[in-house]
Amino acid sequence: MKIIQVLVAPDGSTKVETTGFSGSSCRQASEFLENALGDRQSERLKAEFHQTASNDANQQARQQ
Repeated sequence: MKIIQVLVAPDGSTKVETTGFSGSSCRQASEFLENALGDRQSERLKAEFHQTASNDANQQARQQ
């Protein structure tokens, strides 16, 4: 399941976090939110970012 979360801290700062995406598709999916929220202060990439779609297909095939 693909999820985009927007976390808002008490000081008004925001954090966009994606789950379930592989490769750079997370950036494409959350781009509209990042544009609306303003300049990015930092970025931390998860292990999912370094996966490719073919890796996901191979992993799903092994699980079945």
